[in-house]
Amino acid sequence: MSTLDSSIPRFHLAMPVDDLDAARVFYGEVIGCAQGRSADTWIDWNLHGHQFVTHLAPRRAEHAHNPVDGHDVPVPHFGLILTIPEFHRLAERFRAAGTTFVIEPYLRFEGLPGEQWTMFLLDPAGNALEFKAFADDAQVFAV
Repeated sequence: MSTLDSSIPRFHLAMPVDDLDAARVFYGEVIGCAQGRSADTWIDWNLHGHQFVTHLAPRRAEHAHNPVDGHDVPVPHFGLILTIPEFHRLAERFRAAGTTFVIEPYLRFEGLPGEQWTMFLLDPAGNALEFKAFADDAQVFAV
């Protein structure tokens, strides 16, 4: 089944960036997203079947943080839930690209409901991203 045939609706998300060339390198080469349409002030990306758009917007708001499992999680943030092998492959891509993690890849809530692999990083414009993976999809909303 392709992502277009999925019963899960695809999202559209537009995020500010201050450098479209840096966005091209990070989202296109480091993460591996296919580039779609673009103009002088924006670029469409295929983020695992979701329409993610980077818009040129040089002014940034300050980030806040919330404590989660002993780490300061940046807010706002967005990301994807991947399979565990995809998660580890992406973590290696980030390491190979010299990415600095806000929170290094680790197993969060180990042995508890919602156990998940997670990592946080910033894109070149300072947008916080989280990528995570669950061994059991039933744990995504576990309480």
